[in-house]
Amino acid sequence: MSNLPAVENQKIKQEAIVPPRTTKRSRDYQQIPLYKDVNPLDWEDWRWQIKNRICTKDALSQIINLTPNEEKGIDKAKGRLSMAITPYWGTLLDPEDENCPIRRQAVPVAEEFIVSPHEMTDPCAEDRDSPAPHLVHRYPDRVLLLSTEQCAMYCRHCTRRRLVGDHEEKEADPANKFDAAIEYIKSNRKIRDVLISGGDPLILEDDVLESLIERIRSISHVELLRLGTRVPVTLPQRITEKLVNMLKKYSPIWLSIHFNHPKEITKRCEIACDMLSEAGIPLGSQTVLLKGINDRPYIMKKMVHDLLKIRVRPYYIYQCDPVRGTQHFRTPVATGINIMEKLRGHTSGYAVPTYVIDGPGGGGKIPVGPNYILSQAKGKYVLRNYKGKIYTYLE
Repeated sequence: MSNLPAVENQKIKQEAIVPPRTTKRSRDYQQIPLYKDVNPLDWEDWRWQIKNRICTKDALSQIINLTPNEEKGIDKAKGRLSMAITPYWGTLLDPEDENCPIRRQAVPVAEEFIVSPHEMTDPCAEDRDSPAPHLVHRYPDRVLLLSTEQCAMYCRHCTRRRLVGDHEEKEADPANKFDAAIEYIKSNRKIRDVLISGGDPLILEDDVLESLIERIRSISHVELLRLGTRVPVTLPQRITEKLVNMLKKYSPIWLSIHFNHPKEITKRCEIACDMLSEAGIPLGSQTVLLKGINDRPYIMKKMVHDLLKIRVRPYYIYQCDPVRGTQHFRTPVATGINIMEKLRGHTSGYAVPTYVIDGPGGGGKIPVGPNYILSQAKGKYVLRNYKGKIYTYLE
């Protein structure tokens, strides 16, 4: 157990003087009976948060009023992608509204156990494109390294539900777990970009994560290292000075953070992102388009604006993958195109992500959006702008 990092202490003190850039607030955890006796230093200890995750129906019922549909979902969610919610995330849940966007992402429901036509166990064909254990190589110059099966919280729309979410105690991973993956990267000089994901790599202890980063950084042809994480959103206490200083040593490192709704951008999340930004770590956001959560243009616009305020660049909006048990989350593709129509030209270019469909069966990310080219002939393009006005461009 440790004190808050100095930079966090300073920002929390300033909060009383300087209005925060975001207005979303969690409930005071000490007003929740389950946590009324928790020491503030424990609350800020990320290991305490992991140890005390909400994993049972009885614990969750002390925070929200469960519906029969949620109770059924929790009862059936065992093993892979079983329920695990950090106490911090628990303070964001609306106790009365079953349609709360934070609640729907974290609490299992009965619909997860209905498999719809065309849904797949591995829709992105990652297992097929795995030349070594824990490694996915689809694009010519970059690879995905799956560093762990664990996350701070298990999102109900997870596309890797075949791999992650069994949070029972297990033996420690062997030291040579990634040897074959590292050797594959070393042997393929076309690989210049490595994305470490999982699970969530930031759930690893600092020394374990550093050992992996150091091994990859030592490969001469690897130019760029990225971490895919949701921890700054679901467990912002994990972003400590020690972690940030370690990551800074291996610059350039980029972080892709999974944000889905403006309500996730709390003051505590902002502090975590500020610590990363101030260490020179560029931040981008990746969002999954989810029915009833962020499928309205005004919600997505609010989120991308709030992200820019905390120095996170909106990067991708993903069409929800056709993974088994997620039909209740998927929207029509037209919904995503409409959102892009309402963003492009109506807000800052920095606020406009790329809407993509991950081609089922391993096709990779395919950009999808409104059609601005109305016709083309030799040396002539007829275009429309965001207002629908027609323009001709002559080459």
